[in-house]
Amino acid sequence: METITSRDGTPIAHWRGGEGPPLVLVHGTAADHSRWNPVLPALEEHFTVYALDRRGRGSSGDADGYAIEREYEDVAAMVDSIGEPVHVLGHSYGGLCALEAALLTRNVRKLVLYDPGIEVAGEEIYPSEVIERMEAMLAAGDRDGVIVTTMREVAGLPPETVEYMRSLPVWQARVDAAHTIPRELRAVKGYGFEPERFGDLEAPTLLLSGGESPAAMRKAAEEVDGSLPDSRVVVMPGQGHSAMDTGTGLFTSEVLTFVYATKGGG
Repeated sequence: METITSRDGTPIAHWRGGEGPPLVLVHGTAADHSRWNPVLPALEEHFTVYALDRRGRGSSGDADGYAIEREYEDVAAMVDSIGEPVHVLGHSYGGLCALEAALLTRNVRKLVLYDPGIEVAGEEIYPSEVIERMEAMLAAGDRDGVIVTTMREVAGLPPETVEYMRSLPVWQARVDAAHTIPRELRAVKGYGFEPERFGDLEAPTLLLSGGESPAAMRKAAEEVDGSLPDSRVVVMPGQGHSAMDTGTGLFTSEVLTFVYATKGGG
């Protein structure tokens, strides 16, 4: 484990492994760096992977008060610390952070955004009543309930997938970070996606989505795709919001194909 320091002084932890062009992994809500464990062996065959813990979870620090903008700065600081252009892969909330970070640094080579957690007009991903229920669970000490609610009612995962994920060692890391989930979901509800801000973003971008991902997340991918000058959407058939677990080979294949089959890959 290594750390870098973000713009506001918060230490951001990351784990490095593999060999090849650098790839930064930005996990979503209800996770830490270990979220990537199912796909890490395949990715490390092709990249030097930097899997970070976002602030407030795992081995990273936190700060008084919370602003989603600090998350963008964390990812940009991680990218710039590497010293050369890097590929960035972000999942869900981490996809939003990765997208915004790409406006803060010139060192993003390519972007992969899987179900970016952005609410666009007419599409609600995070209902306020669900967030309020999570906050009540936290107050009652039901941290596990917060994670299950996130998986079932936000990510739209079927019960059998949630039970499988609960059986994995990384579940405890999710429970430990349960208190960060409501603040992140509220931050997204206060975020306004402005397509015109991304019209000059040069990094080629892959928008990944699952054929069974929540409709609002698929819509977000389409909206982002329409705002970028060099992007495309790929839908993974039969997959939902957790293809790293349920479609590991398909997921890694799509990432590798995008990075190496188009300009600027390896």
